[in-house]
Amino acid sequence: MERGVEWNFEPTLDRIAALMDVLGSPQDAYPIVHVAGTNGKSSTTRMIETLLRERNLRVGRFTSPHLVSMRERISIDGLPLSEERFTEVYLDIEPYLKMIDAQGRRLSFFETLTAMAFAAFADAPVDVAVIETGMGGSFDATNVADGTVAVITPISLDHVDYLGPDVATIAGEKAGIIKPGATAVLAQQQLPAAEVLVRRAVEAGATVAREGLEFGVLGRELAVGGQLLRLKGLKGVYEEVLLPLYGAHQAGNAACALAAVEALTGGEEPLGIELVRQAFLNVTSPGRLEVVRRGPTVLVDAAHNPGGVQATLEAVHESFGFGKLIGVVAMFADKDVQGILELMEPMMDEIVVTRNSSPRSMEPDRLAALAGEIFGADRVRLAERLDEAIDMGIGLADEEGEFAGAGVLITGSVVTAGDARLLLKAEEAT
Repeated sequence: MERGVEWNFEPTLDRIAALMDVLGSPQDAYPIVHVAGTNGKSSTTRMIETLLRERNLRVGRFTSPHLVSMRERISIDGLPLSEERFTEVYLDIEPYLKMIDAQGRRLSFFETLTAMAFAAFADAPVDVAVIETGMGGSFDATNVADGTVAVITPISLDHVDYLGPDVATIAGEKAGIIKPGATAVLAQQQLPAAEVLVRRAVEAGATVAREGLEFGVLGRELAVGGQLLRLKGLKGVYEEVLLPLYGAHQAGNAACALAAVEALTGGEEPLGIELVRQAFLNVTSPGRLEVVRRGPTVLVDAAHNPGGVQATLEAVHESFGFGKLIGVVAMFADKDVQGILELMEPMMDEIVVTRNSSPRSMEPDRLAALAGEIFGADRVRLAERLDEAIDMGIGLADEEGEFAGAGVLITGSVVTAGDARLLLKAEEAT
């Protein structure tokens, strides 16, 4: 049944709340860790899931958007629902969807997926669910649930048409997931965002845990395939934690995930150090500075706003040290394209602009014109299709014989990352 496009956002919980009521409130059947923020939500959600699964708990994970398959969004025991189970869950709730629709309250695409996740997790049943918001917080469909722990990853400007023009306003929307009596785990934030989040937590009677104060990253050093961390949790210090992901932003995500799991487990005892080490060693985050090819090294990253792109570029510089970096870039037309290109210009020697498979993708000639104004026309190449752009980027890296270790970064959108993973036959995202 047609339920519109995902990016149509209407600020109300009325429809999803009505559906949850007729389904018997499946979202109340298990404790929830609720994750909101601008950047780092999916990676943090996956880290929390992995830590909980290492404790032999059955975990449901809901993330969005997907890279390749819609089924990636709803995961149980670390695996997406099978095609059969995904269809079965939809058919189970379809009569109730029609019931709400018939009342003149037509459920959206994202509301339908959210309801499917809550229902699938209750049916499994899971011991705990880790739920990532789609967009915002207060009026996001996932906020029909009350999180025992609310995690707010770094907030910056994105979706300004829907969430507000500045970080304080956006933080006010995302702070809506902080519920009375919960623990609010707050990543390091710009001051205006931090003030809003702490105020909301105090008003809600929530316990506040702030990165850099109650928990955080005490040390990090480069390691083969990632980084070695020293983490301060809420209940102890965890030494020599190997995280197979790149960048300071992923270290911060790991600290937030650790604090969230400590808060959920209760008590005063720290988590076992071997459990923590093994869990982080097992963490994956597909499409997040993921190496999908070597010779030359090709990285895929889903960054799609200035905050995410800045973190990605800093991580590439720190962890890979390419002699030359070729960008392959496709972005949505409604993003801060100029701001993103301005961040890329000092870090990328050349840029190949193209389109991805979404109808929201900016036309390559328009993107090329904008890039030309910032990079200079001699550093900009244009390809009509992403597969051609990837071939062009790899060719440019290959021909730079005098440069040691040229690399290719494919980025600009979650869709760009998903398309590239498919084209380069990366392992299925789980």
